[in-house]
Amino acid sequence: MGADTKGHLLTHDDVVSVVGQLADAKIADIIATGATLVEVEEAMAFASGENDVMGDLRLPAVGRVAEVYDILMATEPYEEDEAP
Repeated sequence: MGADTKGHLLTHDDVVSVVGQLADAKIADIIATGATLVEVEEAMAFASGENDVMGDLRLPAVGRVAEVYDILMATEPYEEDEAP
């Protein structure tokens, strides 16, 4: 499971505090990456376009940041995202 920079395991509430409300399955997938809270924040910055500070010189998301980014950007429906 993911841990923040102080070694605490990430919780559902930790993830929601950074990314907002998502399907529980997506949040569980983010926690399962083992990402830290800082890595989730970085992935969220990439997802919201805030990573453009360095223009073409910026580094691409890698490792767990990339995994979290892929989950955030996934278009396949999660259980709670499906229409009734």
